[in-house]
Amino acid sequence: MSRVAGVVLAAGSGSRMGVPKAALVVGGAALLERAVRALADGGCAPIVAVVRAGARVPEPARGVVNPEPERGMRSSLELGVDAAGAADAVAVLLVDTPGIGADAVRAVVRAWTPGRIAVGCYAGRRGHPTVMSAELWREALTLAAPDEGARALLAARPDLVDETAVPGRADDLDTPEDVARWESGGTAVEA
Repeated sequence: MSRVAGVVLAAGSGSRMGVPKAALVVGGAALLERAVRALADGGCAPIVAVVRAGARVPEPARGVVNPEPERGMRSSLELGVDAAGAADAVAVLLVDTPGIGADAVRAVVRAWTPGRIAVGCYAGRRGHPTVMSAELWREALTLAAPDEGARALLAARPDLVDETAVPGRADDLDTPEDVARWESGGTAVEA
């Protein structure tokens, strides 16, 4: 059985939200807590949460502080992949996607095979988690713009991508209006 580490990217400032998203409580739980639980219950270990200085990191995640989060998501992804250790693959989840739960993570982790890229797919739309080897993540980092992750690699290497239909919602919560829509059962604006 493959060992898949989980990485939560949670160091953003939440500029459009007005507060950092990691501690934002949605549906009774902080977004970072929800993401860590989804990865843990979805079969990932170890779990790394890339956060801003001063963030509270829930167990069983290990916190890694991004000292320069203003450099963008790529800087957090690089720290997370480096901290994931000797796992066979790394599953990456964004902190602001509370509709992605353990069932989705488990399905994508199980669908991953060495040398491939497994991506969760929600009603025909790609979302997270994205699972691939650390080596492929490092290749993605060389192609990514400062505020991107795997998007450029997925576009450049569609022959490696395996989409896995998963339950849940891949909505990003970027603004207070997105949170209000989410909590009322509506759909948030896609990023």
